[in-house]
Amino acid sequence: MVRQLAKGITKNVLALGLVSLLTDVGTEMFYPVLPIFLTSVLGAGVGFVGLVEGTAESTASLLKLFSGWLSDRMRKRKALVLAGYILSGVTRPALALATSAWHVLGARFADRVGKGIRTSPRDALIADSTPDGHRGKAFGLHRAMDHAGAVLGPMLGFLVLSLRPGGYRLLFWLATIPAALSVAVLVLLVSERGPLGTEGKVKLSIRPFDLRFKLYLLVLALFTLGNSSDAFLLLRAKEVGVPTALVPILWVVLHVVKMSASVPGGSLSDRVGRRKVIVAGWTIYATIYLGFALASRPWHIWALMSAYGLYYGLTEGTEKALVSDLVPKELRGTAYGAFNFTVGVMAFPASVVMGFLWGWKGPAAAFGFGAALAAAASVGLMALRLRKE
Repeated sequence: MVRQLAKGITKNVLALGLVSLLTDVGTEMFYPVLPIFLTSVLGAGVGFVGLVEGTAESTASLLKLFSGWLSDRMRKRKALVLAGYILSGVTRPALALATSAWHVLGARFADRVGKGIRTSPRDALIADSTPDGHRGKAFGLHRAMDHAGAVLGPMLGFLVLSLRPGGYRLLFWLATIPAALSVAVLVLLVSERGPLGTEGKVKLSIRPFDLRFKLYLLVLALFTLGNSSDAFLLLRAKEVGVPTALVPILWVVLHVVKMSASVPGGSLSDRVGRRKVIVAGWTIYATIYLGFALASRPWHIWALMSAYGLYYGLTEGTEKALVSDLVPKELRGTAYGAFNFTVGVMAFPASVVMGFLWGWKGPAAAFGFGAALAAAASVGLMALRLRKE
């Protein structure tokens, strides 16, 4: 029996949440200013910034698929999770030592490789470490701690750059500290809970999964196609009249709401069912995107951005908890790999389509497209017979 520190929360879940918190503190300390460092200090063009981010995210998506399957085949999750966090951690000093834009490309590539290696095995380890009936809460707690790091990181970054204007390299060195602490927490506090009896028997395929899981991935892909980068929300905020100086505060408000809503949202899914909570979240998303299409005052943006955090709180942990409900425990790593791969792959065309529609027909059409797909996905998920609820 897994020892619980609180109802539904085990030591592994809490420790993995702390690992994510520390990692995000380190990442978010410098991530908002990395494009500035690239363009202002290293002289890279804006197009190169897009190359860096596009290459990094595409690589991560592919590795999430492979690493989840590998954790099932090896019957070990922790080793892959640890390898991923270590690889991401060593990129911090690499950024501090960078003297060309290509060095930054290499560091970001390695960072995303690390994320790709660790994400699916970590999700499977959370599911493995949580008793039935509490996985929504467990994933919600993990997401809440992750968002807490995303709130603290930019604040620390702002403090450092306020005391040392232009001190980007100092910022990268300081970001190494929480990265090292996250690895220490993982080594000392997280125990292995891999699947039993699967070594050498698991194939990299979705064929072993039943139709319910495959249909869930299909509906999820439809929703994600309309779920473009949140950068478009910030662009719309500036267009409507939110002062540039307040955009970072708007971003912090979003993460505070995400953090506050994640545990209640996940716990609600444990009580009333995953599908109802996800559909509620996707419906909120559709409504918010319609709001962004029609927004004409800065206060509209502040209200919409706050409500957008509620969508995250209802869906982020719940979507992952539903995966564990639909697949055999010995295939959780592979299932989370397929889940994360689907979301990652569809995110790219989602942003491309959003940008195209914005340039062609304007923001109303672009946000309306996202709202329509979210509404269609909500109807599709309600139509699926995932389980008796």
